[in-house]
Amino acid sequence: MEFFAISLLNGISYGLLLFMLSSGLTLIFSMMGVLNFAHASFYMLGAYFAYSTTQLVGYWPALFVAPVLVAALGALFEKYCLRRVHKFGHVPELLITFGLSFIILEMVQLVWGTSSVDYRVPDALSGALFTLYGTQFPMYRGFMMLVALLMLVAIWLLLTRTRIGLVIQAALTHPETVEALGHNVPRVFMLVFGGGAALAGLAGVIGGNAFVTEPGMAATVGSVIFVVVVVGGMGSLAGAFVASLLIGVLQTFAVGIDASLVNTLSRIGWDIGPQTFGYALWKLKVSQVAPVLPYLLLVLVLIFRPRGLMGTREG
Repeated sequence: MEFFAISLLNGISYGLLLFMLSSGLTLIFSMMGVLNFAHASFYMLGAYFAYSTTQLVGYWPALFVAPVLVAALGALFEKYCLRRVHKFGHVPELLITFGLSFIILEMVQLVWGTSSVDYRVPDALSGALFTLYGTQFPMYRGFMMLVALLMLVAIWLLLTRTRIGLVIQAALTHPETVEALGHNVPRVFMLVFGGGAALAGLAGVIGGNAFVTEPGMAATVGSVIFVVVVVGGMGSLAGAFVASLLIGVLQTFAVGIDASLVNTLSRIGWDIGPQTFGYALWKLKVSQVAPVLPYLLLVLVLIFRPRGLMGTREG
């Protein structure tokens, strides 16, 4: 029971961090139809900006300053780069965001170095939130979960209960009508892209000190957030939320299971000998295959439900 409770809490906290990352990517795709390959790089920039800001003025100002800086960079990139290739189709958009990810990586290594930086959890959040079955649950993980839930509520309210949200959604399906009503559609798209980048930057501020802030952090989570977006359904914010929790809990439980399929089957009287086809794979522990599970889930979803768990469009 202890393993289940602690793993569930850790899985939910990790899943909510994945949602903070994938929500910005989902918004950009659903509103603009752009699959941003540099999204994880904005996450990395958020962590590094927060580290530098923390050194100067402390963690709490960094919580607001870093996402704003990332949002500004994202908006400028959309206005002066992405907008110029938009008329040529999706492939140039993918290529230019892919190139941006390499530029950001090289700039991060030039400014902050190639090794990890000492970006730590603030002292005010470094203790235990509560103790369950003798195991302490970190206060910072609780803070991470709270920020992610507040962000979810804020996005939902913005898109469904404000005039800005209505204009954003209308600009996607009827841009000519929105422009005829006096709204600047290119500016709307620039703000959407900047807002999506800001969400990734906020995830970097929260996740950079919970894990490790180093140049490889974008590559570590980059593929996983695309899995989340596809599994949840392309463009579905609710789907991204469900898929993030599902993948976070699935991976966390798998990492904690130190048993192989061979041992499990032998306990119920089914012995698998070395002569069995693929015996080396049967011997692998569940914790060893944990990194592969999100991609296995992706394959299954694409086979049986191509539009994702809560998506409305195919692929």
